[in-house]
Amino acid sequence: MSDLITAEEACDRLGIRPQTLYAYVSRGLLDAVADPADSRRSLYRRTDVDGMAARKVAGRSRPAVAARAIDWGDPVLETSISTVRRGRLIYRGEDAADWSENATLEETAALLSGVEDWPDEEPPRMPTGESSGIAGAVGLLARALAGAPPMFGRSRQAIAAEGAALLKGLAGVLLGGHAGGPAHEMAAASWDLSPAGGDLVRRAMVLLADHELNASTFAVRIVASTGATLPAALAAGLAALSGPIHGGATPRAIAMFEAAMEAEDAAAFFAARLARGERLEGLSHPLYPEGDMRAQALIGRMDLDDRLRDVIDAAETVWAMRLNVDGALAALAHTLRLSPEQAFAIFALGRSAGWIAHAIEQVETGVLIRPRARYRGPLSAE
Repeated sequence: MSDLITAEEACDRLGIRPQTLYAYVSRGLLDAVADPADSRRSLYRRTDVDGMAARKVAGRSRPAVAARAIDWGDPVLETSISTVRRGRLIYRGEDAADWSENATLEETAALLSGVEDWPDEEPPRMPTGESSGIAGAVGLLARALAGAPPMFGRSRQAIAAEGAALLKGLAGVLLGGHAGGPAHEMAAASWDLSPAGGDLVRRAMVLLADHELNASTFAVRIVASTGATLPAALAAGLAALSGPIHGGATPRAIAMFEAAMEAEDAAAFFAARLARGERLEGLSHPLYPEGDMRAQALIGRMDLDDRLRDVIDAAETVWAMRLNVDGALAALAHTLRLSPEQAFAIFALGRSAGWIAHAIEQVETGVLIRPRARYRGPLSAE
């Protein structure tokens, strides 16, 4: 409630009339929240209102809007796959937290891709002795490139069938098991997890399946917009996900929390890190000012040991921030005794389902993604 303000305050901050405020809400530019004390009134998120006010001050010229769009700014393309609204992650009209209660990754891939059933296709074959993990996943996609047809002009169902085979192949490589059955069952068998542990992996994969237009998904859509092959688009997603401030944040969060658990005083450990100006890992997310719902949905199902719970509480207290999904994956890795590579595999495989959906959606638009750059170098003397 501390981030919510009245309509009068919102209008004052924006310098607008109530009618304009209501128009912003109807156009989806601002979210209205019911006032729990008076159902006839609406409240507005201060962070959203202040962000809009800052954009108004900066101006609405085309260069200014374009420059902000690539840094958590205004939406740059339309999608029916997922969105974050009012602190909730939505998958094609389904609340992702609710959906993750029972759905498998394969059912989530079908939902996101807009197909009725997820095809049961044979995965690409990998030679014996090939690399596992992300190197093996890139290798599988590189081999699949050889015979893959371009996506341009193909039907949604045809691309989904190819995606199902690739997803199953990626599961085999990333999880280190035989490609058979739902991905979470494969992980449980390969990593010797209990049924409860396998279910936590299932839930994590589903919650990570898509997250609007993140860096790796945008990379996938750029490649897909050229009409290239699906393996090429997925390889672009994997390459982007491997970066230390994207999917690579998960292993970094694991390392930070493991170090904190070994420290004598977790609060002092985090305070010292903060004083040194070191990057925080596993906390906060720009799209979730009140806490990452994916982390909450995952942590809420874990049986955390006392030490881990104390460390999480210390981190959130010292930094005055809530755990994000990377922090939740760190907690999952500790709880299930998973390696950083296995935790990253959960992220990569889960997100691959969303990449397939975005590749399909982008190809269907028939639009090539080709932004312009603002040149700041010297000009010719002529």
